[in-house]
Amino acid sequence: MKIEISATKRDVKGTGASRRLRHAGSVPGILYGGGKEPISLDLEQKSLFLQFRHEAFHASILTLNLEGNKESVLLRDYQMHPVRNTIQHIDFQRVNENEKIHVKVPFHFINAEVSPGVKLNGGIVSHIMTEANISCLPKNLPEFIEVDLATIDIGQSIHLSEIKMHEGVEFVQLAHGNDAAVASVAKPRAVVEEVEAKPAEGAADAAAPAAEGAKASDAAPAEDAKSDKAK
Repeated sequence: MKIEISATKRDVKGTGASRRLRHAGSVPGILYGGGKEPISLDLEQKSLFLQFRHEAFHASILTLNLEGNKESVLLRDYQMHPVRNTIQHIDFQRVNENEKIHVKVPFHFINAEVSPGVKLNGGIVSHIMTEANISCLPKNLPEFIEVDLATIDIGQSIHLSEIKMHEGVEFVQLAHGNDAAVASVAKPRAVVEEVEAKPAEGAADAAAPAAEGAKASDAAPAEDAKSDKAK
């Protein structure tokens, strides 16, 4: 999916200028990297947000059309308004096609419904990670990474080393020796609670005869006392 965004150069800087831009329906931004000077940007809020809401916008090489000059860029940072859900500021980094990039890419989990843990044993899938940092050349950047859960059973996990990757793409964590778990399957909570409750019920049943025996023994002296008075 190719995404192109348009921007103009922003000459006026500062907090006040950025606030006026937002009130006028624009988003202040910046373009940096690639051995060039940073450029302050002005982007139209509505058209930017239409692109921003797509998952691919956050993990793809984007085309930035800056007043007719097009450059390949990556989304590097952004700030959202806490209430209005509008973009307050956005940062883009220039991309060199010959240099590796580090990008966070989302996971897409597939085949959970046919896995033994879910289909046969009623387990629940837990997504321990929803994205991971990868390293690759820009041309090899995937929009997402599929995690196949078809063979996972209850009590088992899928780790980074078990995920099939495109050629030229590697997990940064794995390269540093951290083979983290990505997803697992566990028993439903109700089943776990039921299993834990059974020993307690058994203990209560065992305690009942003992309690009855104690009551009987407590009552015996009283009966003896009555018979003594009768004598």
